[in-house]
Amino acid sequence: MVDAKPVFQVLLHLLFLCLCSANGVQSFKEKKVLKLQEFRWRQHGGTRSTVCLSQKSRKEKGATILEIKHRDYCSGKIVDWNKKQQKRLIFDDLHVRSLQSQFKNRVSGRIKDVSEAQIPLTSGIRLQTLNYIVTVELGGRNMTVIVDTGSDLTWVQCQPCKLCYNQQEPLFNSSASPSYKSVLCNSSTCQALQFDTGNSGACGSNPTSCNYVVNYGDGSYTRGELGSDHLSLGATPVNNFVFGCGRNNKGLFGGASGLMGLGRSESVSVVSQTSALFGGVFSYCLPTTEATASGSLIMGGDASIYKNSTPISYTRMVPNPELSTFYFLNLTGISIGGVALQAQSFASGGILIDSGTVISRLAPSVYKAVKAEFLKQFSGYPPAPGFSILDTCFNLSAYQEVSIPTLKFHFEGNAELNVDVTGVFYLVKTDASQICLALASLLYEDEISIIGNYQQKNQRVIYNTKDSKLGFAEESCSFI
Repeated sequence: MVDAKPVFQVLLHLLFLCLCSANGVQSFKEKKVLKLQEFRWRQHGGTRSTVCLSQKSRKEKGATILEIKHRDYCSGKIVDWNKKQQKRLIFDDLHVRSLQSQFKNRVSGRIKDVSEAQIPLTSGIRLQTLNYIVTVELGGRNMTVIVDTGSDLTWVQCQPCKLCYNQQEPLFNSSASPSYKSVLCNSSTCQALQFDTGNSGACGSNPTSCNYVVNYGDGSYTRGELGSDHLSLGATPVNNFVFGCGRNNKGLFGGASGLMGLGRSESVSVVSQTSALFGGVFSYCLPTTEATASGSLIMGGDASIYKNSTPISYTRMVPNPELSTFYFLNLTGISIGGVALQAQSFASGGILIDSGTVISRLAPSVYKAVKAEFLKQFSGYPPAPGFSILDTCFNLSAYQEVSIPTLKFHFEGNAELNVDVTGVFYLVKTDASQICLALASLLYEDEISIIGNYQQKNQRVIYNTKDSKLGFAEESCSFI
């Protein structure tokens, strides 16, 4: 006689699965635990001069490794944290709109000349927009600069300065550097500005100098001339490094001395100017905002120096002749809690990865699918009002920890960006009682989607411009 007990257990198990499915509870979905106590914001201790400037560096296996810090370390004591969070998103939205305008102008062929340029030479450098800084040595002086993969020209504020914002270090003094040279306006480097950045160089009152003008949508700007000097990336020397010497600068650039451009230009970016040293390869691991957190910017080297906890998965960099200085990838899908989403826009073009954008922007149809599936899986939590550009918010004041669905971006070649648990939610209140899904929708389907740095935290992102590929691997960011 057949024992009926195992059959009964199987039937009971099937009934349980059916009941769970009927009630919307799917135990097979991937989730991560977010401990709200650890997610809460804490004011950084110390002063800006001690925690912001002169980060560490070292060389290892042919690579130069620079310590990378979150931008808040140069912002001083935050008096009104809620207001700062709102301004961060407002400026991030301006930054994205500026990028979209630049894309449209370049694609349509309407490149403005230096006298009327309203589109950034770089992707944007406002205080609330670009979040990560490193320290380099230029002309024998330490300079703390903002890291931006969407920018090409590196620039710093220079003496004599007609108008300069407040920064922590002394201004760069070109006349005090014996290795400084002006870039001539009839040089190939000056002429390359238009191709590399969409803004042409021009001869000013001094006909031998190559002047540049960069205007921003919020009224910020930087103006000056191109020069070259000795650059030290940690212990690695770079001779005759071309950069912008800003004599007239205004805007919310914070305490940093300027910006480091890591774009794909063929002549003026850090990547192109150091290609003989590093082979066109660099990577970064972006840390969280914790006071003790620090990541690393690695120039060159082989993969053995990375501290990744998962294998590196590579995807192809998509060529875009009209926007050749930016990094584009083919986004093939997004999954929430292991559930693959269906959206028509996944096959409609490339997506830009940018360290200068905070919140990732998705095509409206893609964002709608992401939001719907996330709400389906993260159900039962009280809703909260929208916050600036973020419209999917929750009141978690009654919770100590929550289980949240995993968020993954899938790319051509089976590469994956597994978003860290701290990159899924944006903290609205300091005690983590109100948080929002850290993704936003573009206005139109035909706009270019962007992967922001908020979703890149605690990932090793490897840019190999020589082989035209980009890699992802999970890593607990640490300079040491």
